[in-house]
Amino acid sequence: MSITFKKRQKEMKRQEKQRAKAERREQKKFAKRAAKEAQSGPTTPQPDSEPQPQSQDKQRVPPG
Repeated sequence: MSITFKKRQKEMKRQEKQRAKAERREQKKFAKRAAKEAQSGPTTPQPDSEPQPQSQDKQRVPPG
């Protein structure tokens, strides 16, 4: 076996390990996020009893 072939095999193995490690990191991050969401409960905001309409088109008249 030539040295070049061994180097290439070694580099390919290193890259594969790196990919596997990155994948494990992503899975761990996803599991952590899912656990956090499950612990905090539903994240949908609860609506107020009656939202107050805001009038943007009314002109303000200065007192006086």
